[in-house]
Amino acid sequence: MKGRIHSLESFGTVDGPGTRFVVFVQGCPMRCAYCHNPDTWAMTGGTMMEPEEIFEQFKRNEDFYKKGGITVTGGEPLMQVDFLIDLFTIAKANHVHTCIDSSGIAFKPDNTEFIKKLDRLMELTDLVMLDIKHIDPVKHKELTSQPNDGILAFAEYLDRKHVDMWIRHVVVPGITDDDTYLFKLGYFIGQFSNLKALDVLPYHTMGESKYEKLGIPYKLAGVPAMDKNKVIEKKEVILNGVRKRREENAEA
Repeated sequence: MKGRIHSLESFGTVDGPGTRFVVFVQGCPMRCAYCHNPDTWAMTGGTMMEPEEIFEQFKRNEDFYKKGGITVTGGEPLMQVDFLIDLFTIAKANHVHTCIDSSGIAFKPDNTEFIKKLDRLMELTDLVMLDIKHIDPVKHKELTSQPNDGILAFAEYLDRKHVDMWIRHVVVPGITDDDTYLFKLGYFIGQFSNLKALDVLPYHTMGESKYEKLGIPYKLAGVPAMDKNKVIEKKEVILNGVRKRREENAEA
C-alpha cells in the first residue's frame, strides 16, 4: 500500500523520544488557524511512496536512531491507515520504535471497518502524540473548522488500548490561553493512565510566510507570538487540572 508523502526529514528532534526519522504525509481535513504546514492540507499532491522505499531511507542512517525511531506526522497520518499498517509492520519486524503525531480528527468510532484497521495499527504503535487544539467544542470549531468530539473520543480509545500518549497543546494569545479552558483540558487528560507527557508549545508566526506564498489568507495576522515564559505558567494550569482529576480518582 503506497502512501501519499509530502516530505521526509532525516533528523527530527521534537517528534517523539530521541532522534527520529520523520515522515510527513499529505492530506488533512483540519484547517487550524495557526497551522504552519498548509501545504500538507490537500488530499491530492505529494509523492506516492512504498513503505519499503521509506524504510530503506531510514536504514541509511539507522545508527542515529538507536534511541529514537520513526514518526509519521503530516498532514494527518490516520487518513492513510493502510499505509501506516504496512510501514509499521516493517518497522516492528526490525525492532524500531514507532510514533504517530496526530490531531485525532480521522477517528470515527462508528466506522467498524476503520476501527478494525486502527486496532491493528495500534498493535504496531509505541506512541501517539495527540495534539488537542482546544477543549471547548465551539471554540475548537472556530479554531480548526472541525468538531472535537471524535478527537476526545480518540484519547479515550488510546487509553483503552494501552497505547502510550503524549498530549500537545499550542498556546495562542487570546485564543487558547484562557486558564478556565486550560484547567478543563488538564482535568480531561488527567483521567488517562496512558498519559506519559504533556508538551505545551508557544504559538509562533514563522508559518505566516507560507500562506503568502500559497495565496491563502492568514487568519491570525496580527496575533503576536506567545511569550515563552508565560507558557510555563499555562502548563502549570493544565497540570493543576491533571492533579485535580487524579486526586478525585484516587478518592473514588
